[in-house]
Amino acid sequence: MIRRLIAALVIAAAAPAAAQTFAIINGVVATGDGSQPVQGGTVVVRNGRIVAAGAGIGVPAGAQVIDATGKWVTPGIVGGFSRLGLAEIDLSAEGSDDTTANGPFSAALDTSTSINPLSEPISVNRADGVTRALVVPNVGKNIFAGQGAVIDTGADMDPITRPRVFQFVELGETGKDKAGGSRASAHVLFRNALHEAAELRRFAAPLQGLRREAATEIEQPIVRNPNESRVYGPEARRSEDVLLTRFDAAALVPVLQGRQYLLVHAERASDILQVLELKREFPSLKIVLVGASEGWTVADRIARAGVPVIASAVNDLPASFEQLAATQSNVGRMRAAGVNVSIGMIDDTDTRNIFWERQYAGNLVALQRVPGATGVSWGDALAMITSRPAQAVGMGGEIGSLLPGRHADVVIWSGDPLEGSSAAEQVFIDGVRQPLETHQTRLLERYRYLPRRDLPEAYRH
Repeated sequence: MIRRLIAALVIAAAAPAAAQTFAIINGVVATGDGSQPVQGGTVVVRNGRIVAAGAGIGVPAGAQVIDATGKWVTPGIVGGFSRLGLAEIDLSAEGSDDTTANGPFSAALDTSTSINPLSEPISVNRADGVTRALVVPNVGKNIFAGQGAVIDTGADMDPITRPRVFQFVELGETGKDKAGGSRASAHVLFRNALHEAAELRRFAAPLQGLRREAATEIEQPIVRNPNESRVYGPEARRSEDVLLTRFDAAALVPVLQGRQYLLVHAERASDILQVLELKREFPSLKIVLVGASEGWTVADRIARAGVPVIASAVNDLPASFEQLAATQSNVGRMRAAGVNVSIGMIDDTDTRNIFWERQYAGNLVALQRVPGATGVSWGDALAMITSRPAQAVGMGGEIGSLLPGRHADVVIWSGDPLEGSSAAEQVFIDGVRQPLETHQTRLLERYRYLPRRDLPEAYRH
């Protein structure tokens, strides 16, 4: 009897972690949708989802109440471009799973199979308010890096929010090196790969016994997981003159179908225009530009194409020949032209310091006060590190804001989250409060009050 009672108490104690109803009251609440924050706001969470957020919202009966007086409450930060969970430290191949320079595959690689939820950078970023991230593989032997995933940073062993959300391609200086040494070779390799995938799609034959839902499904079978090669029957034909493996070509079929997003890294304006031209040839492509340091020079063309940008926020110097027009006003000018811009971390300690995004967003707000510069509003800046990255890959209805129905990823901050001095005091992912302890905090507590006699001899003097 006692054993049953103990078991029941354990179950009762564990259940609310995934299904509790709580309300955060009296905080400065920002929903992350681009609007400005409101004073004295309330956020209501039930069963891991947002019920309501804003001013004048009642607290449900029986809900746990968290008083956030003097605090700020926002959605968790969404890393717009990262390699979080794929590497422990930079410059160490032993602790890295972000690239396969010597492997036979490229586009077929599935990042979601390599994410390590116990990676220390995940806990460090969680402790600073990062709750989700777009995780992108690094290029290996060619311009196609593979399929990226959206993850959460929760303290559990199930980090994958959605696998194979997008394909990632490197153009520009890195891409030309992978494609033989010139931009011309990179662009023709890019188009050739899409044509090979189109050919495989055209001649793909569903296996015997698969349900045929419609004629269009038979002619252009939906590839839900391109790594499942059985989707293609033995009669599926290809030209003999091909550069991609069958697996890599199959992985690009969802891209052509518009079922998988295509993230393309391009910094130079001319490369950006080449990417936009692909929409004429392959109209179903869902392209997302990454980097885009010279995007402001062709912002009107990007806006007309309806292509979102995950930008490097503070590239303001010509660090390379493809960034000669770099300016810290790039994001503000693209936004003013109507481009849907979010902030990413490509080539900027993207394996570890995703939390820098909030500082970058704050810098964009400060630019409004710099003569001759173009910044963005506070609400816009927060959206660029929360809802906009999610929208760029079709997940704005699920994550990145405090709008009703979204995953309850909520952070309570000590102050304005776009100020570097503010800290995340409580972090919730899917409505579950997360631990904020990291290797660094454990070291701090271990050595902060160490008696002098216990210090190593070198520290006693």
